Amino acid sequence: MKNQNDDRIAEILQLMNKGKYFTKLKLEHKEDKSFTIPLKVSSYNELNLIVSDLLKASIVLMNKEARSFAVFHKDTDINVLTLLEIALQLLPEDEMVLVDDLHKLHFQPDVLGEK
Repeated sequence: MKNQNDDRIAEILQLMNKGKYFTKLKLEHKEDKSFTIPLKVSSYNELNLIVSDLLKASIVLMNKEARSFAVFHKDTDINVLTLLEIALQLLPEDEMVLVDDLHKLHFQPDVLGEK
């Protein structure tokens, strides 16, 4: 059983080293193992609008009065497009490829010891 597990671990490590995975998070400090996520913006104005939309969305979602207020007043419109753009930039695409590969490896009968 131990040999079978060792083989499986070696195969997983080989799979991980084969591709370029774990690229979304950038190590910032080794001491506390903290990471950063790059967020691309075209200007300070766009950055300001993104932060503003995130704050507005948070206020609206957390406050019943603000939710009803946002429906009737154009000044509190939230640019959902910028929130979706942030979400797209934060998705770990390379890591999902690794998860798919590991999922396939998990269901290979010869790796699991099944015939």
